[in-house]
This record gives sequence, structure tokens and C-alpha cells, in this order.
Amino acid sequence: MSTVPNHALRQLRAGKLAIGVGLRQARTVDTAQIMKTAGFDWLFIDCEHNSMDTDVAAQIAAAALAVGITPVVRVAGKEHWLAARMLDNGAQGIVVPHVESALEAKRVADHCRFPPIGHRSMGGGLQQLGFASMPVGEAAGIVNEETLVVVMLESPQGIAHCEEIAAVPGIDALLIGTNDLCFEMGIPGRFDDPRVAEAYAKTIAACKKHGKFAGMGGMYTPELLERHIDMGVQLVLSGSDFSLLMQAATARAKLVRGYER
Repeated sequence: MSTVPNHALRQLRAGKLAIGVGLRQARTVDTAQIMKTAGFDWLFIDCEHNSMDTDVAAQIAAAALAVGITPVVRVAGKEHWLAARMLDNGAQGIVVPHVESALEAKRVADHCRFPPIGHRSMGGGLQQLGFASMPVGEAAGIVNEETLVVVMLESPQGIAHCEEIAAVPGIDALLIGTNDLCFEMGIPGRFDDPRVAEAYAKTIAACKKHGKFAGMGGMYTPELLERHIDMGVQLVLSGSDFSLLMQAATARAKLVRGYER
């Protein structure tokens, strides 16, 4: 079968963790193989907060398909063409930031799903199908099944409406952007604040009720990762190339400096 399986989505459906790594600095396609070998399930190709253009994102996505790590693109906004262009050029998942209502979530699903689920336009040959020729209706059904659609909740309004958002057909996961949520709550960086735990508990419960997956981002210490995974988070953005590079580089410089006489 020529269809490229969505590894991260299959991990989630099997009740396992899907561990992702953010790409902020990376610009070369071999990053996909590197992160696959490192043990990650999906790439969080961030087109919201870095200067990466769509062609670079598409090239990395294509390389990821070839090696079996799921390419997921965080788009810069809610316009339909931001998601559609990435899906038409190799992405197996889309993350849309700053979603605050069921109406916004429905628009996301409409943009990312082919009919009858949504209203995505069919653009021709698809990498997710290995460019195989098949009846267009069959192709649409397979791609719908293998596409991971994620909305980010990053404000108190988003958390307040999490149950209605989770009930929207065509949405797979609700991922809390913890940094922005804390800023919007007036508690920047205070990840141990009880209101953060309450937001996660409310969102996780909504996801369980409606058969969706709960996700987390912005918290990367072992204690915080363990706490929220124990609460029921499955879709885990576990760090970024930037943070991993800084950690390893700092440790290496400190090590070598220690040999100075």
C-alpha cells in the first residue's frame, strides 16, 4: 500500500504517547531523520514563531514522510490557505494557534478535512498517498483518516470553551499552549499555579468525554512533563531544537572549560 501511515496519530489511537519536537532553528531536510533516530514520533514544524518559509517547511515535511516521523505544521493563523498549502505539500498534521471557540474549531476542521467532513479543496497528487493514482473519493477518505488536526488553547476563553471545542467533528486534539495561557492569566511562567492544573484537568476531561486527545506544550521540566502525562496528556510537545541545542552546547562548553588550567 502506498499510503504513508501517520505514525503519531496511530500512537495516539493505540493509547500511547506521541512525542514531538519543535523545529525553530532547523532548515535542512536531514533534521527529519535525525529526530526519528533520536526517538521522536512527530515534528512540530513551527511556522508561527520563526522565519521559516512555506517551501522549507514543505521540504522538511516531505523528508519526514520518507523516514516515518509525522510532519505536523503549526501555521501562523486561521486563514484556510495557511493550512491547505501545507497539507497539499506533505504535512500529515496541522496545528492552529489561539483557538477560543467551537466556531473557530469548526472552521479549522472545514479547512483541513475533505468532504463530507469538511470543505478542503482537492489539489491533485498527494505525497501522503505516495503520489499513487486512485479514485478521488477514496483518496479523500484515506487522507482524512490519516490527518492529525490540532487546535491550541492559549487563553482563559479557550479553556472555558474546551468542551464545546472538543465536541467539534474533525478535530483530533486540543493542545494547551501553556506559556501563552499563563501570560493571558496574568501569571507568566508560573506553571505550578493551581489554575494551570485546573485548566489541564478541565481540558483533559473534555477530551476524554468526546474521544479527543489532550496535548501539552511549553512545559519541559521532568516534573511538569510527568505530572501532566499522569493526568492524561498524550500529545506531548517535549522540547525544541533551540532548547536542546542550548542545553547540550552549554553543557559541552562547561565541560571543556573545566579542563582549563
